[in-house]
Amino acid sequence: MFAEDLLHRAGCSPDIIAHCLSVSRTADAIAGRVRIALDRELISLGSMVHDIGRSRTQGIDHAVAGVEVARSLGLKGPVLSIIERHIGAGITSVEARRLGLPVKDYLPLTPEEKIVSYADNLVMGSTVVEYERALERFRGMLGPDHEGVGLFVAQHQEILGWMR
Repeated sequence: MFAEDLLHRAGCSPDIIAHCLSVSRTADAIAGRVRIALDRELISLGSMVHDIGRSRTQGIDHAVAGVEVARSLGLKGPVLSIIERHIGAGITSVEARRLGLPVKDYLPLTPEEKIVSYADNLVMGSTVVEYERALERFRGMLGPDHEGVGLFVAQHQEILGWMR
């Protein structure tokens, strides 16, 4: 598999590769249930390489590092956007500043970006969990009133709406 080979070439650990495979299967299942036009190949590739930056760092900055790694391996455009915008349910420029990231919005914009981000949030390690458990994890990590919790709830509602 091309994407899995890229993860190996980048130096991702077996655990990260297993996580990416699980996110890819989850994103593909979600994409198969929605009733909007999607680029399924982009979702497949993007979900496989979304954590390629974890070959360099395990911090929140893995998305920024991932864009650099992916670009060095020849990936372009929409795949780079998926990598950069998959963290949490998106990060605003205000939150990016607080986290020490380059100041800009890291909010998923396209349906493909949103599906990969959402699928990533439903996978803990390589185990897929229900939305409610993922939501509790968000609340536990960020606090119940953090904007990231609201972004995750909104992402969930939007994707459910695409399934109706």
